[in-house]
Amino acid sequence: MAEAVRHDKTARQLRLLSDALDSGRLGPVRRLVNTLSPAEIGNLLESLPPGKRTVVWGLVDAEDDGEVLVHVGDEVRESLIADMDPDELVAAVEDLDIDDLADLVEDLPDTVIDEVLKSMDRENRERLEQVLSYDEDSAGRLMNPDVVTVRADTTIDVVLRYLRLRGELPEHTDHIYVVSKRHQYLGRIALQALLTHEPGTPINQLLDDEQPAIGVDETSDEVARQFSDHDWISAPVVDDNNILLGRITIDDVVDIIREQAEHQALGAAGLDEDEDLFSPVHRAFRNRLIWLGVNLCTAFLAASVVGRFSGSIEQLAALAVLMPIVAGMGGNAGTQVLALMIRGLALGQIGASNVPTLVWKEVRVAMINGLVLGTVLGIVVLAWFRNPALAAVIATALTLNLCFAALGGVFVPVTLKRLGFDPALAGGVILTTITDVMGFLTFLGLATLVLLR
Repeated sequence: MAEAVRHDKTARQLRLLSDALDSGRLGPVRRLVNTLSPAEIGNLLESLPPGKRTVVWGLVDAEDDGEVLVHVGDEVRESLIADMDPDELVAAVEDLDIDDLADLVEDLPDTVIDEVLKSMDRENRERLEQVLSYDEDSAGRLMNPDVVTVRADTTIDVVLRYLRLRGELPEHTDHIYVVSKRHQYLGRIALQALLTHEPGTPINQLLDDEQPAIGVDETSDEVARQFSDHDWISAPVVDDNNILLGRITIDDVVDIIREQAEHQALGAAGLDEDEDLFSPVHRAFRNRLIWLGVNLCTAFLAASVVGRFSGSIEQLAALAVLMPIVAGMGGNAGTQVLALMIRGLALGQIGASNVPTLVWKEVRVAMINGLVLGTVLGIVVLAWFRNPALAAVIATALTLNLCFAALGGVFVPVTLKRLGFDPALAGGVILTTITDVMGFLTFLGLATLVLLR
């Protein structure tokens, strides 16, 4: 429900924006745009064709430019940066948090990067270099090195004086981290505890050491899973020696989860989640051609199977009418299993220990569905062609192909994951090939053996 409301709001904003742009009234556009959060502005910009996008981008408050750039896809970001001069870019990004700036650095011109680095103090420059030294999809790349730390041998009143001297806290600060003399992570203290206990209370009496720290090399998927499992607002990040390096906050994790969902939805169709909705024709053509070419090759494989039975099809025309049903039903059944498996792999729920159980479960489901749907299909074919043998053949072929689809739906993503490939991107193409080939092979093969001998 909340997602539907958000989509309706975006559609309404887009309609108002387009109407105002078409009328040439930029005042209302500026007012509307600058009532939105940077994330909402980014979403609207991605919804506009290039001409209108450029106009609206020019109306965004300069202080929001950097945050908006963080919240758009790579292709849209590239186009927006191209419309900005170096001074504008430096002003837009120099006040961003370190983790957000790390996301943008690779897209910025070298001259802008140099100016941004010159504008930073030594501490922040070293922090940025540290974050950039980690892999792109790791906890180290997600973390913000700006953390508030205290020692265990102090008291609440000392900590509160330190916080007042500091003046402000990083966003989403719900805990203060406690470290040793060597800056090793010991635990955390909730801000609520600092405010509700006596000023002289020692910090070590309030220490919560139950929250595990996240390893700096852990993947972003694993980080998202831990936040989801434990309902964290923030979490500390440590190195192999348990030295506190920074923290990850919930806003970054929400972005990871959204990107995972987009990747699975678009990856299943062979598309890049960062592709601009209004990208130039030549770029969209190039991006999509590869997977369409792969699909074409697999289609030839399925066609070659059909070609082997061309004589049978010539003798019994009903085979040509009915064979897409078996292949199509297998494809749909396999896609259902594939979707469950990709989700399970993404959540870390599937491993070598439970794959056999999943296979047995999915094969039984396929058998039951095959028997039920095969019976229905057999009755329809019997009434249509008045051929009991043909009805039995198609019912059997459907049941067998649903079983092949179940096996493929489990083993294809597991195998791809084990080989280091992305199941969301390649799984659908391979599975469709399996269900098409086996669907045609079982139906036409059984028909040739039973009906034409």
